[in-house]
Amino acid sequence: MSTVENASPADDSAPAGAVGIAAQDWAAASASPQYRAAVVDLLGALAYGELAAFERLAEDAKLAPTLDDKAELAAMASAEFHHFERLRDRLAAIDVEPTAAMEPFAKGVDDFHRQTAPSDWLEGLVKAYVGDSIASDFYREVASHLDTDTRALVLGVLDDTGHGNFAVEKVRAAIEADPRCGGRLALWARRLMGEALSQAQRVVAERDALSTMLVGGVDGMAAGFDLAAVGEMFTRITKAHTKRMAALGLAA
Repeated sequence: MSTVENASPADDSAPAGAVGIAAQDWAAASASPQYRAAVVDLLGALAYGELAAFERLAEDAKLAPTLDDKAELAAMASAEFHHFERLRDRLAAIDVEPTAAMEPFAKGVDDFHRQTAPSDWLEGLVKAYVGDSIASDFYREVASHLDTDTRALVLGVLDDTGHGNFAVEKVRAAIEADPRCGGRLALWARRLMGEALSQAQRVVAERDALSTMLVGGVDGMAAGFDLAAVGEMFTRITKAHTKRMAALGLAA
């Protein structure tokens, strides 16, 4: 998820006028068992997502047409693994077994990657740039409801590693060389968006603590999203996706 460009829909700072959990540090916020469970779920989902992204990018590097391209994708994979390590270490620091925290999300993430396996180098780049960025946008939105310590960790893990421009340059050059591939890649990116949003929704819907935190709040301490805010959130994610498609030279 490290390929997010600066089109992120959510603000990296603490929400204006933050109250309750969003204004507390982890030591205070984790006194709520329900909130603690929600954060464990969130970090577990993110950690497995980063581990799977590392594995996928390392595999996609085999499709790279040049050694330079292979090295660039390997660097992206390395960044994903370092993000995984930060999340794993944080789970251990709060006395949670990392594997147990990740296990509930393994099948969903693996299914997503199996259903969106790229058929060639360009599809792999579009997935790394567009597909992962959609998931990152979702988690950035979630971060606005977290305590200050967990929010800083999540936003740090989602930081752009600077490889987004690499994907943009390669895809735009390919389209310029063969305009016919633009339509195929645009359809691929639209499919990725649908699959990524569905996965994000499943992650929340299947975990009671996480869904409670996001919709309605926890113990009256976190505001959560109301139904209107949920719609606005997905509108922001869609707009960010449209900007990334334009950067790639593809029609949204």
